[in-house]
Amino acid sequence: MNRLREKYQKEILPKLKEEFGAKNNLAVPKVSKVVVNVGMGDAKDNQQAAEKVVADLAALAGQKPVIMKAKKSISGFKLAKGQPVGAMVTLRGERMYQFLDKLFSIVLPKVRDFRGIADTSFDLRGNFTLGLKEQAIFPEIGFQSSSPSVKIRGLEISIVGTARNREEGRRLLELLGMPFKK
Repeated sequence: MNRLREKYQKEILPKLKEEFGAKNNLAVPKVSKVVVNVGMGDAKDNQQAAEKVVADLAALAGQKPVIMKAKKSISGFKLAKGQPVGAMVTLRGERMYQFLDKLFSIVLPKVRDFRGIADTSFDLRGNFTLGLKEQAIFPEIGFQSSSPSVKIRGLEISIVGTARNREEGRRLLELLGMPFKK
């Protein structure tokens, strides 16, 4: 069992149950899935870029991503229906907890001049979305700046949970180890 999942079950669950006055464990907020998205607008012209994004995202998440295709043509962007525009992967269960543990304990502290994450990215249901400017901060992704075809790409991480409001979602992530600004 993953150490973050074990921490949730042994420490965080009883603490949240007491704080929110829940009668049973199923009423306590928990993380249900993590969705990682990468945009690849230049992949419509460059197939190798799309393959590189998919390979990087697979190494990062531990499972094969889905390639998202354009739903309709947009002439202003020179985009035709069916062309690849992004890649995404949805993590649940053990892989989700492994990814969150790696994100909280290794990746985010590695960011230069890191002072914490602003807690302004919660929606009304307590879900949190984090945008990163580059994937190279993850240890699985080898970034060679000598290659001209390598492009710095950002990614979006959405942490979806069963919280009923922002306060519950923030408290859950705070106890899991998300380094919020003080």
